[in-house]
Amino acid sequence: MSTTTATSRTRPALSMKLLIDTKERRVLFAEANKDVVDFLFSLLALPVGTAVRLLGTESMVGSAGSLYASVTRLDGAYILPGADLDTLLRPTVSPQAAAPNSSLLTLPDSPSKGFFRCGHCHSPYHVTDVRDTRCPRCGAPMKDAIQCVRPDSGSGGAKGFVQGVVTYTVTDSLTVTPMSAISSMALLNSFAIKDFGALQEKTVRLGSVEGLAILKASLQSKTVLTDVFLASQIHLPPSI
Repeated sequence: MSTTTATSRTRPALSMKLLIDTKERRVLFAEANKDVVDFLFSLLALPVGTAVRLLGTESMVGSAGSLYASVTRLDGAYILPGADLDTLLRPTVSPQAAAPNSSLLTLPDSPSKGFFRCGHCHSPYHVTDVRDTRCPRCGAPMKDAIQCVRPDSGSGGAKGFVQGVVTYTVTDSLTVTPMSAISSMALLNSFAIKDFGALQEKTVRLGSVEGLAILKASLQSKTVLTDVFLASQIHLPPSI
């Protein structure tokens, strides 16, 4: 509980507007901005080990939780010298997925690694991330530091995955498309709604608790938004 509370303080909440069929107790679709879509897309970048660590081994459908628990319980006598189990238990997450505005899950950013080249022959074809590795060309230790350019360095400050100039439609099964009046009407018609008076708009908050719930539901369900925001264990807040 304390972890969740601390996370909520450091991670700004997002929001999206749901269209709910109150008779059928289902979410038809949601209206979401860039930050929400960036978060949803970032779930695809999560390694299995990260998903298990966030949700807990008992929450996983299938056997991934058992694999994760096996690694944590394995006696050190059976681990190869130098083997880094953190690559399994706490695998690296891509910088875009771990960016503050694309994740509600407080993911660790990719560690900044050092890269080195040979300062003797200055070979442009060889680089290493372990200082003093012998240069394969001349045998001298490779210790001249070089800068690694991150993929978002030339984006003018933009983070995440999608453009922020449009609003997006998110269906109950997490299909994401740019929103337009025509597409919204077509989507609404596909539900064959008989009582439009039963439709209700509700703006909901997405914090770390909801983020974890969406991650879990996305691995188990085709009705993610309904499961997360209309289920009895998740309180549906009043309209904003």
